[in-house]
Amino acid sequence: MTAERTRTRGRAPTVTDPDIRRVARTLLATNGPDGVTLRAIARELGVTAPALYRHYASRDELVERLRLEFCADLAAFLSAEIDQLPDDSAAQFLAICRGFRRWALANPREFTLVFAAPSDQRTIMRRFDEPFGRIFLAAAGRLLAGFDIATPPGDTIPAELRDDLLDFQTELLTVLSETGQKFPAEKLDLGATYLMVQTWARLFGHVTLEVFGNYPIPFASPEIMFDAMLADLAHSAGFDRPTG
Repeated sequence: MTAERTRTRGRAPTVTDPDIRRVARTLLATNGPDGVTLRAIARELGVTAPALYRHYASRDELVERLRLEFCADLAAFLSAEIDQLPDDSAAQFLAICRGFRRWALANPREFTLVFAAPSDQRTIMRRFDEPFGRIFLAAAGRLLAGFDIATPPGDTIPAELRDDLLDFQTELLTVLSETGQKFPAEKLDLGATYLMVQTWARLFGHVTLEVFGNYPIPFASPEIMFDAMLADLAHSAGFDRPTG
């Protein structure tokens, strides 16, 4: 055996950041979020775990990088969903909701990592300035600008929720000012903020139940249930009717 071959055998494999993320994605798809560990990634790459610390200080840092990538993937998917649609804010908003469901069903592990893992509430609010959040904010802004949305009157909002909603409203306005989103801020009153939270809760709740197979009964056509929910949202908020 030559000296060159001896040196080659003794040299640790070169590990790149794309290699790490590629293996992490594979482990996530195969074993779920708990299967994404630095030790498992190192084993797949044929290196020791400390070799990965040159790229990531911890597993949490790597997982956050993956989360951002998946958010970008989702944003690109949703952008493509509305790219060929006419300039109709209601149709675009509903297409985004349906696209969100399709992406979640096609990528359940990624959905779990992005949306189902416990997170700090303030961090969640700040994610509106990420690509995925900006798409939803822009769609909501177009609805508020183009329709007389039926927002809940202020005196019907439970008093116990007001402080939290005011905080959320402030966060949204801050993000909007920082990102330059075209959003009728004057229409983002407490009622509109409350409606946005309720809409997201219903959308996310339906998608989560379906992704995790937790509907109370097995539906042969769950998309019909989802479309019925969207139709109810559009009717109650008033964006199923033309303006004028």
